[in-house]
Amino acid sequence: MLHQPIAQAAAPRAPWVESEVYQFNHPFAAQLPQELATKMQKMAVSPFAFYRGTAHIFYRDLAAMPMSRFVTYSNTAVWLEGDMHLQNMGAFRDSSGNNVFDTTDFDEGYLGPYIWDVQRMAVGIMLAAKERGLSAGDRQDVVRAFLDAYINKLNDFKGSDEEKSYRLDTNNTSGYVKDLIQKASGQTRSDFLDKYTTVTSAGRVFKTSSELQPVSNSVYSSIASAMSSYVASISSSKRYSSSYYTLKDVRLKLGSGTGSLGRYRYFLLIEGPSSAGSDDRILEMKQEVASAVSIAAPERLPASTYSYHQGKRVAMTLKAMLNNADVLVGYTTVNNIPYMIREKSPYQADFDYLRLSSKSQFIDAVTYQGKVLAKNHALADKDYDPSIMPYSEDKEISDAIGTNKSGFKDEIVNFAVDYAAQVEYDYTSFVNAYNRGAILY
Repeated sequence: MLHQPIAQAAAPRAPWVESEVYQFNHPFAAQLPQELATKMQKMAVSPFAFYRGTAHIFYRDLAAMPMSRFVTYSNTAVWLEGDMHLQNMGAFRDSSGNNVFDTTDFDEGYLGPYIWDVQRMAVGIMLAAKERGLSAGDRQDVVRAFLDAYINKLNDFKGSDEEKSYRLDTNNTSGYVKDLIQKASGQTRSDFLDKYTTVTSAGRVFKTSSELQPVSNSVYSSIASAMSSYVASISSSKRYSSSYYTLKDVRLKLGSGTGSLGRYRYFLLIEGPSSAGSDDRILEMKQEVASAVSIAAPERLPASTYSYHQGKRVAMTLKAMLNNADVLVGYTTVNNIPYMIREKSPYQADFDYLRLSSKSQFIDAVTYQGKVLAKNHALADKDYDPSIMPYSEDKEISDAIGTNKSGFKDEIVNFAVDYAAQVEYDYTSFVNAYNRGAILY
């Protein structure tokens, strides 16, 4: 396939971008074309939105680029979140009842050089800050603040087990991130259930709306049949009695996210702890495909590690990176399609960078995001599974950067400046194609 990697200088490459968008999205055109139409519409909003929806382009480019001098043998296969950007973190309640700020999306979880998560986040910050009106110099300062937080937190974790209990909550945050945690903590299950469900004479069921669509009897029965393998995918120590997982209703969920639009996503209503309708749980069941990271690092995470099941790969990433992970996380297969399943939390508040309007607000927010990324890399190493990751990555990454923090930050900032310019070219190419009615999926 035609490939035109970016050189040092950003440049237009319209035919290649159009081809990449088409090739990546076309496999889903037969199943949910209206969702792909929504995806294209969302990606046309801004360079940041386009960047969110095109992790595959980012990794196609990385595959053709020389590796950073700050990557060594022992940190070249770190467990990555894979799609680091501002809106893949948020506030939620963990399984121990703590309201925290942490990572919320793990679809692209995979192994690769740690620096790829850092680079992807830095570019996203650059694009979002520009959209919010920050000057070129201020945007670079914001990225440096993110990098400082990442490096310093890794150094804190090095030689300690602090990452195993580390969390960001209202006691050690400020500004927008603290507000977000407070917002999540103020939410209630009853309000959440009222938003998506209604109580009928037959019990609680989902509402039907443009976003929540009924499914056919055959889809419903296929999902019902797959519940037992989902329950079996949860470790026995975290498993509730079988009645907890009794399926009460199903809806196809439309319009969520950006990158994953076009894939099936269902909401499942289950019984929960008791037969009282007030404690029902909503599960989100999401079709998973190969990680975009694997484009640049094929087989770096051997498929046998996740039993050749993309849903299991995502569930493992979530459990590797979060302290007190959701006990309802699991996976299953429906009609030969792999799915990851997790609770749709009633206590969640999404990060919205449009709420940030000044350099100081950005710096405050990305400082916490740098700390979260450091925690992800430190926790998802031998602390999680030494057979997959034999190293202590907080040590390995800290040692690779060493005393050359300024050199590391310069390299990442320069990359972010150049690549953000490339994203803007690619976005313009995409919008032009979109506006002239090119077939993009």
